[in-house]
Amino acid sequence: MTVLLDIAFWALGLVAVLAGAAVFYVDSMARATYALALSFIAVGLQVLFLQQNYVGVVTILMMVMEMAIMAVYMVMFMGMNPALMPMSMVHDHRAALGVAAATFLGLAAGILVVDWPERRGSPPPDVTVALGEALMGEKMLVMAVISPVMVATIVAGVVLAAHRTRYDRFGDNLKRRPADDPQAGGVGR
Repeated sequence: MTVLLDIAFWALGLVAVLAGAAVFYVDSMARATYALALSFIAVGLQVLFLQQNYVGVVTILMMVMEMAIMAVYMVMFMGMNPALMPMSMVHDHRAALGVAAATFLGLAAGILVVDWPERRGSPPPDVTVALGEALMGEKMLVMAVISPVMVATIVAGVVLAAHRTRYDRFGDNLKRRPADDPQAGGVGR
């Protein structure tokens, strides 16, 4: 059983790395969003394997909601289905590669060079509870108030953005030109 758990843990790590790399390989923002969500879910499951249930579940829930919000805002403000619009997710390849390599080397060197502090005191009896209270204890009321407001904002934004879809502009024949746009300069021009 331990061998299977080890294989599953490392397989999730591989999924996380490959999905993270896919963010820069795929050709649309929606696909990049889904790849990033998959990467974070794999990391969250790995954290669950480490028996940090609270942190693992919070990681998965937060990242899935974050990616969902990102997808909603893409639809709202880009005015089309981003999954169908190819675009490069990398700008200035050489500079981006150089900055990424320098950042990785700097962080890796920091791990080895920094003088890590010694542990003071003893860990609490339940580390997960202590971590959950440290992360969310004082902020729970704020999160409970803000969350419904954010959901209402997202729903209202989608309703306002999608009041006139491409089927309204083109009818049943999406290849028909020009579109029936009430304001010139849009998709139908």
